[in-house]
Amino acid sequence: MKKTIMTAVTGLLLAAALPVTAFAQELIVGGLAVGIRVRTEGVLVSGTAAVETREGARSPAEEAGVLEGDRILELDGRELHGAAELIAAVGEAGGAQVELTLQRDGQELNLWVLPALSTEGRWMLGMWLRDTVTGIGTVTFCDPETGVYGALGHSITDEELGAVIPLDQGGIYEAQITGVNPGAPGVPGALNGEFGGGAKLGSVEHNSALGIYGVAERPLGCVTAEVGRVQPGPAEILATVEGREVRSFQVLVTRVFREDGREQLMFSVTDPELCSRTGGVVQGMSGSPILQEGKLVGAVTHVFLNDPTRGYGLSIQDMLEEAGLQELAA
Repeated sequence: MKKTIMTAVTGLLLAAALPVTAFAQELIVGGLAVGIRVRTEGVLVSGTAAVETREGARSPAEEAGVLEGDRILELDGRELHGAAELIAAVGEAGGAQVELTLQRDGQELNLWVLPALSTEGRWMLGMWLRDTVTGIGTVTFCDPETGVYGALGHSITDEELGAVIPLDQGGIYEAQITGVNPGAPGVPGALNGEFGGGAKLGSVEHNSALGIYGVAERPLGCVTAEVGRVQPGPAEILATVEGREVRSFQVLVTRVFREDGREQLMFSVTDPELCSRTGGVVQGMSGSPILQEGKLVGAVTHVFLNDPTRGYGLSIQDMLEEAGLQELAA
């Protein structure tokens, strides 16, 4: 029988922003599945599309040189905070040419676009737009002295473009796991969850290759642990695979190595119950904390596509440095 984590933690103090300089001796260990909702900085172009007009189909954006993956920062010099704002501004222009300020491959450029009048009577640029990203992920740790937390273990990216999402603002929310699509060789599984009415648990202020980071409004876990160094050998991960219950599951760390200047690890799921319920590691479990001998040593990041019982992780040391909590690193 797997143990349910039940010990309460109290006394959380909040910090105004990252980075911070006050640290606890132990971290609150996560394992809690949360809903993640972030708004992009600017408006992301996920593709161009034809506008049906009385003269035929055309895409003003494509004609002007707008590309998939471009991020629209301004329209006629006005900063944009969402797709609805851009659509409204184009309509207000009444068919006049508009100037888009874009960011592409780290460079800003300006393009002039002449809207097309659709057969429905709307002025359009012919683009598919995206300004928010939502999903389920797992909290790795939370510092009880400052409220700074780390989660996910990898960046939030646009699924279609594979690009890291530049954040404008975001939050994490109470979530409930309602089911699992088990993983299988060649088929990535996923946790199914809902968080539409969940209370906000904290902010999302930083999105990087090592996870997402922010400040929690309440403790994001139920046990505390010291920080340790990962070693090959038996370990456990904490994860939520049903409801809101954080459970402990057994894994085996098979390799510890350095790549791109970071300490990384490979592990195999040895827990029969987890293998039976999920097939191994599935989407939504990213960020699940890894513990050895009662110490927090890392976080789950990715799964082998051809074998969901095997996965990758990163060291807690690198996550703490990314969060500005270097003094806690072992």
